[in-house]
Amino acid sequence: MPAPVGLYLHIPFCRRKCLYCDFVSFAGEEGLWQGYRDVLLGQVARLPTWPGEPLQPRTLYVGGGTPSLWPASWLAQLASAARAVGLQPEAEMTIEANPGTVDLAGLAALREAGFNRLSLGVQSASDAALQLLGRIHTFAEAELAVTWARQAGFDNLSLDLIYGLPGQSLADWGRGLQRTVELGSEHLSAYALSLEAGTPLAEAVAAGELPAPDPDLQADMYELAEEALDAAGFVHYEISNWARRSHDGRLLSCQHNLIYWRNEPYLGLGAGAHSFLFGQRFAYTGDLRAYIGAGPAQAPAFVESIPPDLEMAETAILGLRLVEGLERQRFRDRFGQDPCERFGPVVAWAQEQGLLEVTPAVMRLTRRGRLLSDELFQRLLPD
Repeated sequence: MPAPVGLYLHIPFCRRKCLYCDFVSFAGEEGLWQGYRDVLLGQVARLPTWPGEPLQPRTLYVGGGTPSLWPASWLAQLASAARAVGLQPEAEMTIEANPGTVDLAGLAALREAGFNRLSLGVQSASDAALQLLGRIHTFAEAELAVTWARQAGFDNLSLDLIYGLPGQSLADWGRGLQRTVELGSEHLSAYALSLEAGTPLAEAVAAGELPAPDPDLQADMYELAEEALDAAGFVHYEISNWARRSHDGRLLSCQHNLIYWRNEPYLGLGAGAHSFLFGQRFAYTGDLRAYIGAGPAQAPAFVESIPPDLEMAETAILGLRLVEGLERQRFRDRFGQDPCERFGPVVAWAQEQGLLEVTPAVMRLTRRGRLLSDELFQRLLPD
């Protein structure tokens, strides 16, 4: 039987690179698009004969970069290729898009191709903040993209936001969050700005041209998001993610990302894409031309074997990101040990600090624990 995996396809092309972004992405490389597409399609086609064990996708997530820069017909080819190797018709199929790169006809074509979940990179409701981040769109264009998405038939829409920007006040964040909530999405992700080395935004902060993000203010913004989104009917299901319930009561969480948070097998294809399979973590080269030149049968550029103690720690850390917590029985079934016993001293410390709640069924972060999760996660890692 083929091994089920979450399938991620990376489209590393942008119209303009955002000033905070350190992802594997490239602007101004349109001449390489077709060659890249052909290699990516070839890699997907190899899943049934994957070395070691055949694979079958259980979810599809097309991310970037800006996938919506590509012709909708090319993105439809990716969806068809995934179905040809076993992706089921009812499976979650997510595609990322950026406002300013979509129109009604293109979104309708994506919906017709089988994509049933759209993730829009709104990032801010403030045009000044969008300009600071180097985004190419305005909030009015984000509003229009949402309107078109609904007209195209998308009924599972996710919006991304970034908070803690240089010069952003708590009131600014609250107003922007409310404007975004009013767009009526089924899912919302909110991430604190992280200054990544080598990015223009990090360099501007280092040079004193912009104020550094304030961690205490970011914590206040996070707590405001928890309160505002709860009041708006969202369910907080992961540290940075909220979802509404469908008409039949299902929580519209991102099924693909749940694979990551449960530390289950996933395969990433494309330049710089990472995977976790068969006890190994691996990634393809982030060099665009080298990736295209190596063709569909290329070997990963990076391979790391994950020892059992690290896999247990990573499974605990990722599972604790979920608001419902780490399921103790699921952990026991996988590793033959209870997480409370495996991490006994750390669990006891975290309970004393008010960071962790333990029940017979789960270990889960408290509200305070979500704010201080990084300190706990570091303690869970093996020496």
